[in-house]
Amino acid sequence: MINVIIFLILAIYSIFILQLIYGFSKIKSFQPTNLNPKTTFSILVPFRNEAKNLPILLKSIAKLNYPKELFELIMIDDFSKDNSESIYTKWRMQNGLIETTLLENLRLSNSPKKDAISKAIPIVKNQWIITTDADCIVKKNWLLTLDNFIQNKNPEMVVGAVIYKIKNNWFHWFQQLDLMSLQGTTLGSFGIGKPFMCNGANFAYTKKLFLELDGFNGNDTIASGDDVFLLQKAVAKMPEKVHYLKHKDVIVKTKPENDLYQLFMQRARWASKTTSYQNTYAKFLAVFVLLMNLGLVISIGLSISGYLKLKIFLLFFIIKYVLDYILLYKSNAYLRNKKFFLPVASSVIYPFFSSLVGLFSMFGSFSWKERHFSKQ
Repeated sequence: MINVIIFLILAIYSIFILQLIYGFSKIKSFQPTNLNPKTTFSILVPFRNEAKNLPILLKSIAKLNYPKELFELIMIDDFSKDNSESIYTKWRMQNGLIETTLLENLRLSNSPKKDAISKAIPIVKNQWIITTDADCIVKKNWLLTLDNFIQNKNPEMVVGAVIYKIKNNWFHWFQQLDLMSLQGTTLGSFGIGKPFMCNGANFAYTKKLFLELDGFNGNDTIASGDDVFLLQKAVAKMPEKVHYLKHKDVIVKTKPENDLYQLFMQRARWASKTTSYQNTYAKFLAVFVLLMNLGLVISIGLSISGYLKLKIFLLFFIIKYVLDYILLYKSNAYLRNKKFFLPVASSVIYPFFSSLVGLFSMFGSFSWKERHFSKQ
């Protein structure tokens, strides 16, 4: 009976991952054409206690290869206790050609980030909104390539990739593998016509669409999900207007965590929104990813105690390892274009980590940015 359950979970998980691998291959890299930039952008950056990171983000924004009159920067301070505001003020004085505004957040819901974006929407002057995070770095042709894509494809919402800028240590590499799996899932789901995931650190949509979707109304009690719930709303209403932009110039880099507790809380925050997904495909995928990782953990215990043959466990592990490797290899080729290997140690540890995060996110609460959030 145990063998049957294990192989049933493995079979369904394999179907999901093979679909994503196939979908990933279907999304071709965008080839920009020689068009004069004309799209107007409002870059929204909610931040809280980001004094260490803001100078790097602001420096990359100052270097954007895009006409200054075609974009504005709106910073929303979420009650920072450090000198983030003074850092921004100094930068603004040095970059007077960039139109920029600083707002104070207004807490109205259980989600500070959704509140911050909602606070900025009424003063947004431009056609397109693009969100990123204070700990990110954007490439100089970020807006230029996005503008070209918009002129060519006429979308209303565009999803881009996010990757970590890591140091050469195992903890950072472990997080990189995890993020690459999420990015591979995002790209693969677009390729099979079932998009459900994106990252608010690189997410663009028209102001018109945001208002038509009634913003975050309906999910503002959920602490996380300013990105995925808006995406899922848009996909349900006008899927033909939601696109993935695959191009290396629009890959945004962010910082990994340096603390295991903070990493766990971050992943719990990300995972907490999956139970509120409206997308059936996304729910089933999340369930079987959790079951696969949890099944692997349980199989280790059963194998050690003699209730499961070692060769069954090894087959279970190897098939998952190979499938994960293929999707991660494809993600790495696009996101990093560097040598890639999937360490066996990480593959053994990850199911334990993923299972704990998944179970904790369903029943526990989490802390983030010195705030405590309860499961809704």
